[in-house]
Amino acid sequence: MTSSRPGSPGPRVHHPLFARFYARVSVTADARGGLAALREELLSGLTGRVVEIGAGNGLNFAYYPAGVSEVVAVEPEPGLRRLAEEAARRATVPVTVRPGTAEELPAEDGVFDAAVASLVLCTVRNVPQALAEVRRVLRPGGELRFFEHVAAGTPGLARVQRGLDRTVWPLLFGGCHTARDPLAAIRAAGFSLGPYRSFDLPENGPRLPTSPCVLGVARM
Repeated sequence: MTSSRPGSPGPRVHHPLFARFYARVSVTADARGGLAALREELLSGLTGRVVEIGAGNGLNFAYYPAGVSEVVAVEPEPGLRRLAEEAARRATVPVTVRPGTAEELPAEDGVFDAAVASLVLCTVRNVPQALAEVRRVLRPGGELRFFEHVAAGTPGLARVQRGLDRTVWPLLFGGCHTARDPLAAIRAAGFSLGPYRSFDLPENGPRLPTSPCVLGVARM
């Protein structure tokens, strides 16, 4: 595995238009689209020190349980990071927001009890490298909580996803790729998959390229 110097910022990520769009849409999705309950499910039972990769505007922070002693949240996009810093000040657990990318986490080896990846593996430039970094900073026996978009299991939507990923979707949505397979990537990185569930989001409504999702846990 690669190592990383604490405080290393990694490659520059700058998506100002997407950041403003995401900041508005994500808040609405939490309030009306059921994402708040999914965030609570994702983080339930966590304890100790946690690293969150691609924290966005910090909407997860309100749902970390009291057993979490510290969250180090890494967000490369400056606009979203500023919003995450505001959310960190309102959190009920200690949250530190740092610049950096998933592929080069600003942390020493083996210092976290858990890692959280929430709608971020679709956007990272190098998924295997990002997951190798997660393994590097986790202690032995640590766990990865994940909530991610996945490739559709139906041929028609899968074709749409692949076509969008090759053309406009990553340009419009901050590097997002809809047709990735995070479960396969997590297994390939050396994690053991624990309980997880697959579902569509929204569960009732039109089926979008980002609708197929998975939420669960993997362990070192």
